Amino acid sequence: MYNVLICDDQPDIVNALKIYLTPEGYNLFEAYTGQEALDVVRKNDIHLILLDVMMPVMDGLAATAKIREISNAPIILLTAKSETEDKVLGLNVGADDYITKPFEPVEVLARVRAMLRRYSRLGSQPAAAGIITIGGVTLDDRTKSVTVEGTEVPLTPTEYAILHLLMANPGKVFSTKLLYESVWQEAALGSEGAVAVHIRHLREKIEITPSDPRYLKVVWGQGYKMEDVK
Repeated sequence: MYNVLICDDQPDIVNALKIYLTPEGYNLFEAYTGQEALDVVRKNDIHLILLDVMMPVMDGLAATAKIREISNAPIILLTAKSETEDKVLGLNVGADDYITKPFEPVEVLARVRAMLRRYSRLGSQPAAAGIITIGGVTLDDRTKSVTVEGTEVPLTPTEYAILHLLMANPGKVFSTKLLYESVWQEAALGSEGAVAVHIRHLREKIEITPSDPRYLKVVWGQGYKMEDVK
């Protein structure tokens, strides 16, 4: 059973999300400030977090940054349509995705299911999984770990999924639309900007010089690829 944390300072929204998610069989936790959300994550094994951006005591962006210090659980931000800048900032500090208010139950369920599938794949250790090495980067799909020059680097489930896709297809160019749809498992519909943010995070973690990447290359006007470095 997955543990899902719902955090919003509006009880009506928390209750609505509980109505959507309860039939899925998730074990639901509640919080009403960013600080409360952080406390819940510290005390429990949380598998996914739905986190509002605008909250008292500690807002969702600050909470995301703090949570990322102790957990790689997927974080989906709840944002208003006018909070475009906050969406970008949220991805920059470690969120995996966002849902714009007012939201539809079908959208919430689809995003939550997709994120939990990705998280469960990252946490599982299938015996038949393999090891991919490109240059000094090694991805071990048995342990769901990535090392760079022998040093393990922590990745979020979304970062891992993107890197795994690119490393499994060295030299192949993926458009941002195809990357988004392959990893998020839903239509892009203008959300491709999230890919660029995660690519930047990956470069910061696996590249010696992120501004002059050796591995994660951009092919202008086409997309991204993993350079087949020997």
